[in-house]
Amino acid sequence: MTEKKTQVAVIGSGHAGIEAALASARMGVDTVLFTMNLDAVGNMPCNPSIGGSGKGHLVYEIDALGGEMGYAADKVTMQSRTLNLGKGAAVHAKRVQADRALYRTEMKRTVEKQENLRLIQAEVVDLLTEPDGDGVKIRGVLTAMGDVFEAERVVIASGTYLDSTVFVGDKVFSSGPDGMLPAKGLADSLRKLGVRTMRFKTGTPARVNRRSIHFEKLEKQEGETPALPYSARTPEEYLEGITQTPCHIVYTNGNTHKVILDNLDKSAMYSGNIVGTGPRYCPSIETKLVRFADKPRHQLFIEPCGATTDEMYIQGFSTSMPTDIQREMLSTLDGFEDAEIMRYAYAIEYDCTDPTELLPTLAFKKVHGLYGAGQFNGTSGYEEAAAQGLVAGINAALSVLGKEPMTLSRDSSYIGTLIDDLVTKGTEEPYRIMTSRSEYRLLLRQDNADLRLTPIGHRVGLVDDARFAKFEEKRTAIENEVARLTKTVIPPTKQVNDLLSSLGSAPITTGARLSELLRRPEMTYDALAPIDRERTPLSRAVRMTVEVEIKYEGYIKREREEAERQKKLEEKRLPSDIDYKQITGLRLEAVEKLEKIRPLNIGQASRISGVNPADISVLLIYLSLAKGKKEDV
Repeated sequence: MTEKKTQVAVIGSGHAGIEAALASARMGVDTVLFTMNLDAVGNMPCNPSIGGSGKGHLVYEIDALGGEMGYAADKVTMQSRTLNLGKGAAVHAKRVQADRALYRTEMKRTVEKQENLRLIQAEVVDLLTEPDGDGVKIRGVLTAMGDVFEAERVVIASGTYLDSTVFVGDKVFSSGPDGMLPAKGLADSLRKLGVRTMRFKTGTPARVNRRSIHFEKLEKQEGETPALPYSARTPEEYLEGITQTPCHIVYTNGNTHKVILDNLDKSAMYSGNIVGTGPRYCPSIETKLVRFADKPRHQLFIEPCGATTDEMYIQGFSTSMPTDIQREMLSTLDGFEDAEIMRYAYAIEYDCTDPTELLPTLAFKKVHGLYGAGQFNGTSGYEEAAAQGLVAGINAALSVLGKEPMTLSRDSSYIGTLIDDLVTKGTEEPYRIMTSRSEYRLLLRQDNADLRLTPIGHRVGLVDDARFAKFEEKRTAIENEVARLTKTVIPPTKQVNDLLSSLGSAPITTGARLSELLRRPEMTYDALAPIDRERTPLSRAVRMTVEVEIKYEGYIKREREEAERQKKLEEKRLPSDIDYKQITGLRLEAVEKLEKIRPLNIGQASRISGVNPADISVLLIYLSLAKGKKEDV
């Protein structure tokens, strides 16, 4: 048995594992990234896209902190679109169609070239621990080859591989995604350590050969130009230089629904084979028909998997039907009468942990030095995984370096919202981020992710000084332009009123500030250019943030005030050894939930399901009395 050493070991090379390993290594910590297969590094086993509603916000935040996903996504973009443009700025969300193979190549190459990081193909089958106070602490990992790696910290980012099982109709077999091997030993090791696990399920649709699709029968969906990149490291004009690949739209119909409903008992989802809980917001087509029986049709998106492959992905058509039924289902779609299936759809079950066993740093409470990230923590999606991987990797490295951990509040980011939801409320199904999960949506826009998080990325060492200097220039430009528009008064000249009239805006009879004009619903920053003679050229990103900050100033101010009120509750720390059973006045349900979650402060306690305002009042009184006793002593 050979022995090796590292400071941080990361298990799994999907989106969570990559971000965790890169963050740790870039912070100067010796890191090893273990993968079941070197060809699976950065794999996209489901849809070949990055971003979308809520998810796009996460990608911008990952980049702002110094992560890699956004930068890699820019380099492999086949099509870029901003969703929800008909709605307010808070929910605008970038989504790109990514070249699946190229993304995998880019990420693997980035990992291979990173200093302080070793990439090793090996299955980790056991977590090695030793006693540590009232629990245990990590001392290393054991691989299936018998190698022992001593490690001070371990991050588990096992994705959907953990004791995973694949279902296609009545065919059931042990497998990871895309025909990879499952991780079995690690699941047993976690259970031996007393880690609570859950059984979740996800799935993917069939892939079809491009040549067999009659595209003339489909609705074409073009990309968006100009499009801003995800990453601050990517030149703003970069995406203007690429030829965007169109996607297509098709709809299910009565014949499709008949085939599915007539064979519902053959679906693994409805035959009783699958016991895991599936994702609410990305259901199989069978579940859609059962859940939304009144819908005459469902929209499907036909998306290319890459520039060097003819595989086409059918988003929205996930299924666990037998292969012959899959072919019959596809043939009912317009344009798919002659469709050739290249990969069959399947459902996959896997183990994950109960995220309430984690701290907001994503460290386990009872297994010291162990961190969880990604679908292992009960989430769904590449972006949610990458966000958690970044946080877990940063905190594992900070812990090794003897520095204070990084925690992100709900008002700082969607990443903070995601993690707080997981560790405070837990989840009974694969968790997906949505803008509606945040009470601070106007504070957490895509366009200001860098303003919120880049200083934190710089502080932990993932944003270098040169990039931070450029960020500060951008921040100053935004502040200066907002101030200029606020103080600049425009007189009611004919030119001004003619412009306003051409835009469907009411004329002015007295002088008006440019900021007042910009707040009008029909007005944009760029539209004001002909009457704003003092303006200087600014980047599109700066102009966008300036416009939003002015248009929504009042709403933003209210959200900031609410965030400040909540912050005061977060500052009221709860003792780690508090015995909730001994606090008079707490309801039994509240005691049970508080004992399980062990919240760090009153703010977190107030968000626990089953803890009501009366319970919070009791806790505040308890803290006040405890503080008084300390002062008396």
